[in-house]
Amino acid sequence: MNLEQAALSVEAVLAGATARLQPSGSAALDAQLLLGFSMQRPRSWLLARGTALVGATALADFEQRLARRARGEPLAYLIGKREFWSLDLQVTPAVLVPRPETELVVERSLALLGEAAADVADLGTGSGAIALALARERPRWRVTATDRSAAALAVAVANARALALGNVEFLNGEWFEPLGDRRFELMACNPPYMAADDPALEGDAALRHEPPGALVAAQGGLADLATVVAGAPAHLSARGWLVLEHGAGQAAAVADLLVAQGFSHVRCHHDLAGLPRVTEAQWPASASTLKIEPST
Repeated sequence: MNLEQAALSVEAVLAGATARLQPSGSAALDAQLLLGFSMQRPRSWLLARGTALVGATALADFEQRLARRARGEPLAYLIGKREFWSLDLQVTPAVLVPRPETELVVERSLALLGEAAADVADLGTGSGAIALALARERPRWRVTATDRSAAALAVAVANARALALGNVEFLNGEWFEPLGDRRFELMACNPPYMAADDPALEGDAALRHEPPGALVAAQGGLADLATVVAGAPAHLSARGWLVLEHGAGQAAAVADLLVAQGFSHVRCHHDLAGLPRVTEAQWPASASTLKIEPST
């Protein structure tokens, strides 16, 4: 049933929308967030005012967004924002939707350096999620974020301004290109790591709406990871850290790349789903002592 033909109460509109979004496990929540966006009301208001009427303008806007969500478009693109590390970030189709597993990159980066002043880089920043989370948590850090996409960088800059974070700068360019000869105590990166033939690219409707250049890498998904591993030593201080997000099946290959490059203290960490997701490694003062530690 078309929502324009249904009763115009919040309760009735949400019931119809939830049914249309099934069997998604987030159908009810998605419907609430979309209707709240169209009505410019918080979700809590909708839940408390089920008998309130939905105006024609809001209903028409909601119907259009609901149809797009039913086709698999990410909710973050439809409402223009996504929460990451308790930050409300602007999100557009120019950037990947920040995901909870990427918060592990932030967690490990914070644990490795502590609160002292440091120079830190986020490569391929996208929406700025990693860079801005680090800048918020560590006001004394000087965070530099790079991205080859000017459109993505514009989103990141807008997010930094909205969050009033002044300890982060954004540079346009491929990976290390805009960094010159600068060196950092830590470099973090969530690069494209999906293979071009990964079944998820067809099976996951949301992925079909996200920028492929931020998802897919050559060499079975390892090409960009290999590029970052190879280029990082020229931009890391002695005993500086490299923190990489990667696919769940890539941990061993990433560890091999790091060891072959001369990194030490290579260690993989598992995300909340128990999957090997983030590998860290240290650039030694001397590359003669290499060590792989047990993963966690």
